[in-house]
Amino acid sequence: MSRPELTGHASLFYNAKEARKYNSSSRMVGVQREITERAIELLRLPEDRPSFVLDVGCGSGLSGQVLEEKGHAWVGCDVSRDMLNVANERIKENMLERSEAAASGGIDMDDDDDEDDDSKYDDSPTKPFTGDLMHHDMGTGLPFRPATFDACVSISALQWLCYSNAKGQIPKKRLTRFFSSLYQVLRRGARAVLQFYPETAEQAILISECAAKVGFAGGIVVDYPNSTKAKKHYLVLSFDRAYKAPSGLDAMDGALLSSASAQTGVRVEQARGKRGGPPRKGKGGTKTKEWIVHKKETQRKKGKAVKTDTKYTGRKRPARF
Repeated sequence: MSRPELTGHASLFYNAKEARKYNSSSRMVGVQREITERAIELLRLPEDRPSFVLDVGCGSGLSGQVLEEKGHAWVGCDVSRDMLNVANERIKENMLERSEAAASGGIDMDDDDDEDDDSKYDDSPTKPFTGDLMHHDMGTGLPFRPATFDACVSISALQWLCYSNAKGQIPKKRLTRFFSSLYQVLRRGARAVLQFYPETAEQAILISECAAKVGFAGGIVVDYPNSTKAKKHYLVLSFDRAYKAPSGLDAMDGALLSSASAQTGVRVEQARGKRGGPPRKGKGGTKTKEWIVHKKETQRKKGKAVKTDTKYTGRKRPARF
């Protein structure tokens, strides 16, 4: 199965049909909840008061729902209008359920005899909805006032910035623009946890270097690094230059220092195994099958028309008939 990022722009992939499918899949909902809870754990938000959290790539609002249950207020932005429509429908349903529960629950909303302010953070049916939505492409920068948010989460969205799905899109520039704006909209002392799916170790390094370039410290936490399905990458960022990202689950620290990151303060995962970089040509400059497939994939990412790969792609032809 090909990666969604290779099929085109995120707003086109997450259309109305895919948005409904995404939100109705019990497996997908369960995975999103598990990842969000882990991200909130890595944020280490204060337990005695609610936080104002930015959810980048909020999609259908699954991660925002978890933030609500934890007692936090949030604002979500996403590039797909269809995903936001699904999220907005969920918001309206929750508001209707809460208003009906408040009307039939016999709870006095005008009672001012609360002993402290913590009572408004409980899970009562009368608790107001704490989320808001915005249609926005994170690659163009975040359009919020400086020092607005106490924290930031992002689930399965950051890797989209590593691909060029439209003319003029340069991954490094879009990543730098995003992290630069994120640095501005977060309050000093805040943290950000961005879960993503890198296609290669080079993408993870590129993301970490762009975050470090704008001033962030932190690193990539890898949970279950030896598992194909359960492996998850979390970019944990902080303003504290002495901050070190925690170890990943499975008692293994997924963030390893590289020579480049040692100077920037952000730890990244190093590539293992074969030497990185694109495949090379064979002896005498002959084009190997690996080189041809890589070249065609690069052209596809640039939006160019490329013939479909077949079993004959890169086949060695005889010198003469």
